[in-house]
Amino acid sequence: MADGPGATAAPDAEARCAALLVRLRAAVTAPDAATPALCDEAMALLASVADGVAVPTRIECCFALAQIHHLAARAAAARAPARAAVDLAMTIDQAALLRRAWTFLGVIEMECGSLPSATACFSEALQAAQRLADPAEASAVWNNLGLALQRASLNGEALQCYQRAVALSEGSVPFAVVHRAALSNIAGCAVHLDDVRSGLLAARRAIALNAQPADAAARMSRAIAEGNQSRLLLQIGEVDAAAAHAEQAHRFAVELSSARAELLSVLSRGLVAVHRDETEAGLALLKRGLELARQQVPAEVRDTLSICIDGYRRAGQHDVALVYLHELLAMNRQARAEQVVMQHREHVAGLERLAGAQPHGGDASVSRQQAALRSGLGERDLVRNRMLLLEQQSVAAELHDDTTGEHCYRVGRLASILGRAIGLEEHVCFLIDLAARLHDIGKLVVPDEILLKPGRLSDGERAIMETHTSAGAEILARSNVPQMHIAEEIARHHHERWDGRGYPMRLSRERIPIAARVTALADVFDALTHARPYKQAWPLAEALDEIRRLRGVQFDPELTDVFLDLVPRLQRQVGDLDAHLAEEARRSPFVQARRQIAAALKGSDPARSLFDLRR
Repeated sequence: MADGPGATAAPDAEARCAALLVRLRAAVTAPDAATPALCDEAMALLASVADGVAVPTRIECCFALAQIHHLAARAAAARAPARAAVDLAMTIDQAALLRRAWTFLGVIEMECGSLPSATACFSEALQAAQRLADPAEASAVWNNLGLALQRASLNGEALQCYQRAVALSEGSVPFAVVHRAALSNIAGCAVHLDDVRSGLLAARRAIALNAQPADAAARMSRAIAEGNQSRLLLQIGEVDAAAAHAEQAHRFAVELSSARAELLSVLSRGLVAVHRDETEAGLALLKRGLELARQQVPAEVRDTLSICIDGYRRAGQHDVALVYLHELLAMNRQARAEQVVMQHREHVAGLERLAGAQPHGGDASVSRQQAALRSGLGERDLVRNRMLLLEQQSVAAELHDDTTGEHCYRVGRLASILGRAIGLEEHVCFLIDLAARLHDIGKLVVPDEILLKPGRLSDGERAIMETHTSAGAEILARSNVPQMHIAEEIARHHHERWDGRGYPMRLSRERIPIAARVTALADVFDALTHARPYKQAWPLAEALDEIRRLRGVQFDPELTDVFLDLVPRLQRQVGDLDAHLAEEARRSPFVQARRQIAAALKGSDPARSLFDLRR
């Protein structure tokens, strides 16, 4: 926040900011009808204070403001004060405040649905924590990073973050709450990883450390731990023990009189009843839980639907499970797609403000003049920056299969090289390089139950999986960037086949756009030659043999011939083909942040890099 023309004098500013902080903290614990006006007043006052004046107090005011919005489920509104806290903290030499500021902004970005932005913030927070004498300071960062990764269904990585949080906060009084929360989160993560032993040990420790919860937050934490314990016990057939913990979760829920706690209780008892083959009673509880989530805890509807899907599958009612799966898909289309498009538009608007450009629909002559002034590298940089946020979201959508974050970049680079080899214009090849990185952005809306399903998909599930092409094209079509037309074509048609048996439109031969045809070859080749959770990497020769086998069936035959000649020649020229194709990935802020976090998680001492729950 910068100086205004009528900046408040320092002594008066100190006093006014201190008084404001008291009021804001009161509003955090007990918001009322006057709170919105207080928030507006706070923003105006903070903007009027001169640089360097009352900085720590202003940072605390920003934290309180962001927390008010956060608790009211206005994550987007919390961004500005959270970002202001970071900017202010960077002006003074207080690493603890900077660590808190970056962590808080990361939490807000997580709530806004942006894993790339949250990851970058948590990476910065970890760097600030390294400057502090107390290693436990980093535990809050690791715990929140774990939550962000778990929300993206990257449960394996989330588990490692929680383990690090537990290890760092062990024996720390100031971070005892983080320690307990991370243990409970390990248990929740283990539910999805089938790591029952580690999960049960963590849940038991979380419960033991919270044996007599004294306040509402502690009771809620205990209820969550009991619910996690119950679900883990169900996975190993310990139904009676699971029922006992479900009843404990219910007891704390009754004490809390909280809709969120009641939801947890209802779902736990519903799953127990289904496992006891008390199908009618169990499904009735799950239905009740879903209605409760829809009416009072909308943030939990997605997870509640997932639990209902599991319950109905367990009861053998796969048709109903598929109905709920379709509802989950519809929710994801609406919520996740809206988040991506909104954030992208804000990003582009910011770029245009910085560049002095007119917004869409502005004076046409001015737009033509600006277009004439942009040439060469400058124009390319503008296009790159416009696509940057979508590119990062596309990488996040692929992380289930590609933990490096490099797949999208390799596909884009190889597709553009193939485009040059067949004589496409240089500008078109440049756009293909960028656009092909977005080919699977539609996976953001596909339910995790399908993306992460280890076995074969049913016909209904496969139909939902195939919607990622149309969903991706719809997201890109709404992005309002002129250069996105190629990206939209690629997203929609990269699973079409030369023989017409692909999807979504069953196009055949030359009816498939050329950009989608070159991307399809690059995508399949890269998937074959790299390990995925469900397969080993194929040797180059075998991958090329498979491409050759699909010539004229899945792929354009003439294009395939060029590709089969191009790849071995390219490898001879560059040596390390992967490194060559992934050059751009290694300059990506998101990929860099992931690398920094991976390095920090590993640590220099292998004995401390992972937390052993058996000790």
